[in-house]
Amino acid sequence: MPLVTTVEMFNKAYEGGYAIGAFNVNNMEIIQGITEAAKEENSPLILQVSSGARKYANHTYLVKLVEAALIETDLPICLHLDHGDTFELCKSCIDGGFTSVMIDGSHHNYDDNVALTRRVVDYAHDHGVTVEGELGRLEGVEDDVKVAMGEGSYTDPDQVLDFVTRTGVDSLAIAIGTSHGAYKFKPGTKPQLRFDILEEVQKRLPGFPIVLHGASSVIPEFVEMINANGGKMPDAIGVPEDMLRKAATMAVCKINIDSDLRLAMTGTIRKYFNENPSHFDPRQYLKPARDAIREMVRHKIVHVLGSNNKA
Repeated sequence: MPLVTTVEMFNKAYEGGYAIGAFNVNNMEIIQGITEAAKEENSPLILQVSSGARKYANHTYLVKLVEAALIETDLPICLHLDHGDTFELCKSCIDGGFTSVMIDGSHHNYDDNVALTRRVVDYAHDHGVTVEGELGRLEGVEDDVKVAMGEGSYTDPDQVLDFVTRTGVDSLAIAIGTSHGAYKFKPGTKPQLRFDILEEVQKRLPGFPIVLHGASSVIPEFVEMINANGGKMPDAIGVPEDMLRKAATMAVCKINIDSDLRLAMTGTIRKYFNENPSHFDPRQYLKPARDAIREMVRHKIVHVLGSNNKA
């Protein structure tokens, strides 16, 4: 099966009341863990690559690893650029075999965001590639995306119809209270997502696929594993999984997950070296890390996204 765009998978997700997991990938073990879980659960997938991941692993290596996953799984897989911030970056990914790109113009004023997004859409659609745009700004830090606390902004539902109409995007990332990175909410606070905003967006864009970024749940066992083995991560509360599941039954068709992958991999490797300090074969510590990613992704597919048996 060749790489697919998001059109059909989002149509099915919207009608079926579930979401597709968009998992960030950086190397072979992460791709293997994610795709093995998806194959076991018969789930469609979005494998997404950030600008930072392309710099680290090289565009060609990542594309070929994803192509290998297609051969091994025969699943519907979309290869997506996460947080493209320039036309040139989006064009490079489109020309290089990606089937979906995100153009994040949220750091521009509204009209400049529209103009940049429209330019990417025109080029992408001419090449059979789908486009995700963004309205609103998420706080937090993840790769090259850095928005300080207090500088984020919720999506204005009054803008969404105009934005989608003028840009022609295929899906829209909105800000309703999630945030990038592992440090989302302080202990003692009550995490909340603005479902009122999501409901208003859904009313204005009936049937249109919505995206949530910064949706890792910061699984406590991996944070504790890191801290128990020499780490210094502060306590943090992620996005509650029941809130994400509710969002997936509404207009949200794509939920981005990155920090949970990083925590699973790092926590497992730290634990391994604490127990086996003399070992130096990368296969010995990367295998359990890959297994941890697989089990975490299986949990997300079944209990959060609801995309199992939907491939």
